[in-house]
Amino acid sequence: MNEFKFCPMCASRLELIARQEDGGPKERLACLSCDWTHWNNPTPVLAAIVEHKGQILLARNSAWPGKRFALITGFMEAGETPHEGITREVKEETNLDVISLKLIGVYDFQRRNQVLIAYHAVTKDSGTIELSPELLEYRLFDFDKLICWPAGTGYALADWLKTKSIEPRFLEWEEIERINQLASE
Repeated sequence: MNEFKFCPMCASRLELIARQEDGGPKERLACLSCDWTHWNNPTPVLAAIVEHKGQILLARNSAWPGKRFALITGFMEAGETPHEGITREVKEETNLDVISLKLIGVYDFQRRNQVLIAYHAVTKDSGTIELSPELLEYRLFDFDKLICWPAGTGYALADWLKTKSIEPRFLEWEEIERINQLASE
């Protein structure tokens, strides 16, 4: 998923060039005029399995087709730690205050060139859920009713369920597409 076509330094067209690097030859977009290189490194994205009043909150993003519900996610901001970032994201997107965080794991999401840093976030029971404009709706699920999806944050949810001695169940992509198609009719 490469979006760069022109150099951000001098506006010359970027070329795919093979260069010798520490790990061997690697092709990268580079500028032949000023020698700028587009490294295309993955972006860190934070994800939270939000536990509120003993249930897990999943939300539906306004940009997603169908009735997909997923974890609360967001980009890390410059100058903040992952803990600070996911606490901020949970507050911004749900209005809930995090009282404890535990790292679940780090997952690759190559389709979007991202690295997902997933946490279990427990919120204050006294909080009231108010969604940000980017989220359309939410649902609260009992732990044993959760069904994972075969992609980055779905694997994080599966790993977390295993810590609760719950064998994760996964939706197949074909089933997800069928559900989305029914929702759009």
